[in-house]
Amino acid sequence: MLTMGEYTARFEREFAELVGVKHSIAVNSGTSALEIALRSAGIASGDEVVVPTNTFTATAAAAIFAGGKPVLTDVSAETLCLDSENLVRVLTRRSRAVIVVHVVGLVCPDIDKIREICEKNHLLLIEDAAHAQGSTINGRYAGSLGDAGCFSFYPTKVMTTGEGGMITTDDDEIAQKALIMRDQGKENFHSGKIVRLGYNWRMPEISAAIGLVQLKRLPEMIEKRNKIARYFDQELDQLDGMTPLKRQRGIVNNYYKYTALLSKKVNRDEFKRKLADKGVICGGEVYWPPLHLQPVYEEMLDTGKGDYPVAEDVCARMVCLPMFSQMTRDEAEYVVERVTEVLSSFGVK
Repeated sequence: MLTMGEYTARFEREFAELVGVKHSIAVNSGTSALEIALRSAGIASGDEVVVPTNTFTATAAAAIFAGGKPVLTDVSAETLCLDSENLVRVLTRRSRAVIVVHVVGLVCPDIDKIREICEKNHLLLIEDAAHAQGSTINGRYAGSLGDAGCFSFYPTKVMTTGEGGMITTDDDEIAQKALIMRDQGKENFHSGKIVRLGYNWRMPEISAAIGLVQLKRLPEMIEKRNKIARYFDQELDQLDGMTPLKRQRGIVNNYYKYTALLSKKVNRDEFKRKLADKGVICGGEVYWPPLHLQPVYEEMLDTGKGDYPVAEDVCARMVCLPMFSQMTRDEAEYVVERVTEVLSSFGVK
């Protein structure tokens, strides 16, 4: 079988066991996972879905395609994530769901307070865990902290299936609806009876087979990334021109990306160009520009410069230094040496 066979079933079962949930539903992308989760939970026309502006377009677009309206929020300067204060500011009587984004692999530190607010206001809580495979907070895995978790296995992620995604949930109803929606709305894989409107959101068997191997290697890859991150923290924290994203107590970050903020004295484009000239290529920011400054959302949501000042500031100064699971200490030392040299050219240590 090339789709919906034993490898997909095993991958779903083993991923659910890792995360600590009852159900995992494999799909063809993290974007699909978000839309399916929202639709399975009953998002309808006019429902507001709270989304941090510091995220990829898929987070907000999924809310629109599911029938809802994204309502953007600012983020915490220390964590780059949504926090409870910003959430409370945007809630209205039409609020129906909140999507928390675990940026760069860091589980949102304010997740417990956010969940309390959601429970109090009868709001659906979705985790956009596209970056956070294997990340934890106080021993609990990303994907087990809300009503549903949505993962991506895109090629850049810590673990990959080439293309693919996963929905995790303890909610039997969400899981059952998601199983139907991912396979064209059929009541089951072997039936021709269409009971809902769905899409071809299936994960191929080949992708699931890759995922099984990657899943076994996930703890090893996270440990290797953390080892490099600890070295970067130690060395880069001494530099005046750059501030690494701080480690948060009780959180194991999978370090999908290693993120730091440049001093306002340092021009980011020039910094990245000079590093590239020395053989050090930075990854893409997460995210620039933030959603409220993206042309499509400026038009659809009537947003613009100055609406979310914290996100604008941190996203404009953010750099993502090289980070990958096979990175060696020698390579990490080379990055630190070149970063130090380039910062010196801006008159900072």
